[in-house]
Amino acid sequence: MATFSVYMIRHGQTYFNKYRRMQGWCDSPLTTVGETDAVNAGKMLNGIHFDAAYASDMTRAMRTAQLMLPASGNEQLKVQPLAAFREAFYGYFEGDDTSQTWFEVGAPHNAPTLSDIIDQYGIEKAKDFCKEADPFHRAENNAEFWERVNSGIDTLRANQKDGDKVLLVSHGNTIYSIAAKFANLTSPDRPQNGSVTKFTVTDDTVSLDYFGRKDHLA
Repeated sequence: MATFSVYMIRHGQTYFNKYRRMQGWCDSPLTTVGETDAVNAGKMLNGIHFDAAYASDMTRAMRTAQLMLPASGNEQLKVQPLAAFREAFYGYFEGDDTSQTWFEVGAPHNAPTLSDIIDQYGIEKAKDFCKEADPFHRAENNAEFWERVNSGIDTLRANQKDGDKVLLVSHGNTIYSIAAKFANLTSPDRPQNGSVTKFTVTDDTVSLDYFGRKDHLA
C-alpha cells in the first residue's frame, strides 16, 4: 500500500477575492498581495523536497504554483495542471457579489451567509443550495463536485509512490470541502490565501494532518 503526503495550498489573493466576488470557474489575476502570498507559501515549505507539483488548471492556481516552486527550493519541478481540483462551479452566480449571492442561496433555508449555511447544514448543502438557487441550475451540487474531486484523488493515487511528497495548489472551498469530508471540522472558517493544509493519502484513506497553516512547515 502506498502512503504519500499532499500539501494543498490555497492560491494567492486575486482581484475577485479583494473585491469579494464569486470566483469558481471564472478567474482573475493575482494581486501584488497575492503574488506575495504565493512566495511566502513557498518559503514556508522551503526545505521540503517535493516529488511532484500539481495545480488546478485555473490561472490563479497555476501562477501561485509557479511562484511557489523556486521559493520552496523545488524549481526543478514542472507544474502539472489538474482540472479535477478546481474550485466549485457557481453557475449563474459566477462573478457576483459574494455576500449577496450567499444571501440569495441561503435565505430560503434561514441561513443568510455562507458561514450560517455551513454551521446549520454543512458545506455539502451549500453546494446543493447553490444549484437550487441558480435559475439555470448549472452550478455544481455536492454529488457533481465530489465526482470531479474524487477523480483527482484517484489520479494522485495512480501517479504517486510510497513516501512521496506532493505540492498541490487549489482553492478555498475545495480544500475546505476535502478537509470537512475526512476530518471533524467544527469551524466554518475557510483556509486563507497562501495557507497550507496537509493530507496523508493511502490507497483507500485520506486523513487530515493540519489545516490552513501560515507558519514554517515540515
